Amino acid sequence: MSNSKTTQSLLNTTYYKSRNFIKFCYILVFFVVVSCGNETKSKAVLNNDENVITDTEVAEESSSKTILFFGDSITAGYGLDDTNDAFPGIIQTKIDSLGLGYTVINSGVSGETTAGGRSRIDWILNQSIDIFVLELGANDGLRGVPITETKANLQTIIDAVKTKDENIKIILAGMEMPPNMGQDYTTEFRTIFSDLASKNELVFIPFILENVGGVKELNQRDGIHPTAEGHRIVAENVWEVLLPVIEEMRY
Repeated sequence: MSNSKTTQSLLNTTYYKSRNFIKFCYILVFFVVVSCGNETKSKAVLNNDENVITDTEVAEESSSKTILFFGDSITAGYGLDDTNDAFPGIIQTKIDSLGLGYTVINSGVSGETTAGGRSRIDWILNQSIDIFVLELGANDGLRGVPITETKANLQTIIDAVKTKDENIKIILAGMEMPPNMGQDYTTEFRTIFSDLASKNELVFIPFILENVGGVKELNQRDGIHPTAEGHRIVAENVWEVLLPVIEEMRY
């Protein structure tokens, strides 16, 4: 009888221990589930926060406006060790320092004529543009291209930009030829740009190489393409006209 009671007691003890162990396991599982739930929730909050940051960054990036310089070797920075030293790159630095939120695109091609620009303008316009700076014509002049042809090509480029978006602000950069091209040709060539600016109501830079063209120390050995110092002056010529346009478009 005593042995039977002892056995029963041991069984009861084992039963209660097992029962308590099972309860402990349930409690442990509960806390693990709750903990995982909180961790998942925390991750979800973190992900949401990350999404907010990402969306903000995207919004800030998309809010940046674009200035596209469409030109020839002057725009491209021909002969410079660093193309960022070309006037469009200098202007980007000015914009960044003032926090104006514009991105400069240098679409200059060395040797480009107005005919070349006309042939690639549709492809160039497959992007968002807010300000379009047109700097072409010098190579036409140096090659003696007929004035009427140069003017027609520039007009076609202007029309294409306006057709793309009438809200794009166009700035036309004027160019002049050296005297050795002949007085009649140089005079007619100069009027191409002022005539187009007036006809199309464009913002106008009378002569982009003002205080640089013909100045030996500001040009490379060919006497045509500006040095890095020359480009800094060209950038000032452009900036003087460009900044008011930027400020106007901010409001």
